[in-house]
Amino acid sequence: MSALKRFFKDTIIYGIAAVLPRVINFLLVRVHTDALPANNYAENTNFYIWAALFSVLLTFGMETAFFRFYKAEEKKDSLISTAFISVFVSAVLFVLIAFLFSDFFTQIFDFGGNPLQLKLLIGILAIDTLAVIPFAYLRASNRPIRYTIIKLINVVIIVSINLLFLKFIPQFLNEGKSIPLFLNNLFNSTQIVNFIFIANIVGSAISLLLLLPYLLKFNWSFNTVLFKKMLSYSWPIAVAGVAYVINENLDKILIGKLIDKNAMGIYAACYKLAIFMNLYIMAFRLGAEPFFFNHADKKDAKKTYAKILNYFIIVGALVFVGIVVFIDILKQLFINEAYWEAIVIVPIVLLANLFLGVYHNLAIWYKLTDKTRYAMLFSIVGALITILMNVVLIPKIGFIASAWATLAAYGTMMVLSYFIGKKHYPVPYNLKKIGSYLIASIVISFVSFQYFRENYLVSVALVLAFGVLIFWNEKKELFTILKQ
Repeated sequence: MSALKRFFKDTIIYGIAAVLPRVINFLLVRVHTDALPANNYAENTNFYIWAALFSVLLTFGMETAFFRFYKAEEKKDSLISTAFISVFVSAVLFVLIAFLFSDFFTQIFDFGGNPLQLKLLIGILAIDTLAVIPFAYLRASNRPIRYTIIKLINVVIIVSINLLFLKFIPQFLNEGKSIPLFLNNLFNSTQIVNFIFIANIVGSAISLLLLLPYLLKFNWSFNTVLFKKMLSYSWPIAVAGVAYVINENLDKILIGKLIDKNAMGIYAACYKLAIFMNLYIMAFRLGAEPFFFNHADKKDAKKTYAKILNYFIIVGALVFVGIVVFIDILKQLFINEAYWEAIVIVPIVLLANLFLGVYHNLAIWYKLTDKTRYAMLFSIVGALITILMNVVLIPKIGFIASAWATLAAYGTMMVLSYFIGKKHYPVPYNLKKIGSYLIASIVISFVSFQYFRENYLVSVALVLAFGVLIFWNEKKELFTILKQ
């Protein structure tokens, strides 16, 4: 099997692990926006912003470092145990500090009106941190099916609890139907938004239990020398991760502060429609990261990386155009009408995330050359753009400023990574071809959204024409890959 064919196969399997659970979770957006008013949806958004930030801090880039050293390190047991012990210590310290200074964290996280959220956040973060290295091991050792099964079990649990407490129990009570006493007591004694987080912690705990057999099979030891090498590689990635969380989430916090919680909830709900692009990027990264490291010593590595970016942009451009064309159908399916005011941000955020995906693809140069400090530099630049544009523009033009800030931040990061990467690890990307695909997708999306909104005859014709053009340009290469 050719390298590209194997890459596509693994990406599809990981795509199922990443995409299907998140698509199902995305379907819960309708459940959440039906069950919660916008200010409570903002509360849910706030919870996961803090979860994203501390998740990066607690794992401190150790997952990427694990992939970087997995192939080169002969003693796999030492690598796995060193990585796991380091994040285990991180999780334990976090739990102790968070409980000792619970009043401080409750105030900082804005959990004052709902103190249970802090305990749930601590539990989710600790459990998910412990699961990072076992999941990374499954990916690095080419076990995508087992990885996918555990991820699917996790999402089934989360969805089931969400549907039970946010949809079915309220519906039964409104209809006067009886439910078991313990469920009735639990429902009436718990703020409804908390059931979203309870579902998360239960799903995470069961996933960790399913991963334990993979941990117990290794000989445990802590290699201090190896840990120092891994930490030297990982800490700039951790800083970059923090900056990424700022890029992704500061806009929502500032909208809540500079406008109100209602606007924050509306913006956050419509932002969720960008998940289709995020899912594609996540599926790509799950398959690409171990592949890039494992393929680095091959003679044709750079040509392969160039081809992968070409196909990444092709699929990403089609996803971008497709979502914009059908945006009004999607909003009716997935978001309560009370939240539609912010739908105008979706095309901008989709393009921003496509740029982010290109940036992740380009990032291979600093990961392979161990120049991860550039990841930190690029992300800090992006974060500064995000902060500046949001603070200056939100009071002037409202929440759409946040969408433009996200686009500017990720676009700048993408351009910087390309030009600096050319000097350190030049890859023969076909800029003319991929640039034409990007420009065509932007033009088609703009024309469809501005002039042919809900005119699906014209919009679909534009998408089909775009697809035919791509196929005509790529058919020779595609047939070559399929024959290998």
